[in-house]
Amino acid sequence: MKFCNRELDRAFAFIAQSDFDIFCLQEVPEEFLGRLNTLSCSIISAPDVTQSFRGTVSTAYLAILSRYPIQNTTVHDLPSHTFLPSTRGRIFARSMCATGLWSKWLGNRHWIEAAVSVPKLGMITVCDLRLPLMSIEGRTEEFETILATRNKNYPTIMCGDFNILEKPHITTLNWLLGGRVRDMLFYRRERNHFEKRFATHKLLNALHGKITHNLSRSQLDHILISNLFSIKNAEVISDRAGSDHCPIHIKI
Repeated sequence: MKFCNRELDRAFAFIAQSDFDIFCLQEVPEEFLGRLNTLSCSIISAPDVTQSFRGTVSTAYLAILSRYPIQNTTVHDLPSHTFLPSTRGRIFARSMCATGLWSKWLGNRHWIEAAVSVPKLGMITVCDLRLPLMSIEGRTEEFETILATRNKNYPTIMCGDFNILEKPHITTLNWLLGGRVRDMLFYRRERNHFEKRFATHKLLNALHGKITHNLSRSQLDHILISNLFSIKNAEVISDRAGSDHCPIHIKI
């Protein structure tokens, strides 16, 4: 949603008017949660991250909305350690925060999963998460930890911003944030690496090849589904409703 979204009325209308079974959100402003609770659906939420932005400390949230009963919910902690082991990474991040272009993450990080009973599909595990901008190795480690921890008793739908960079004008960030030179020069390396991880875990990337973030020209946002499902439709929605990311939608 973008934690500093200035079009919350339009964002709420977009959600309320959407014909969804399950809706996953990241970076939800705290004041927006109350509005989501007025919708006629089940909703669960948990802190995404607590951060400082231009002198103000706030908490952004993850939220899962479901038209069908949520049978069980688990909120998982994520590490609050510094993701930037290199000196250049710390200097770059501090400069971006100081100029007001980035927020400084302070901790209180989580991902959430819900067991949802969906007609015709049965019980499924829905995961909602956001991976940080950091080195490819660091992002991979966090992703693998989440996959190892999820409930494997049911087929999985995993939604979130994975921050995977895959275009030559943006992969410099991978090096600046602690990665290797090859992470910058071989700009498809991270995408290829993660697609292999998806396949290993028998997950389909429903929007493979789509651009979900205009500045990076990359697929930052993902809906991964167990390969037990078939994809009937997958699209990127152009109306961002105040976010810097495009909403994405699939039908299975």
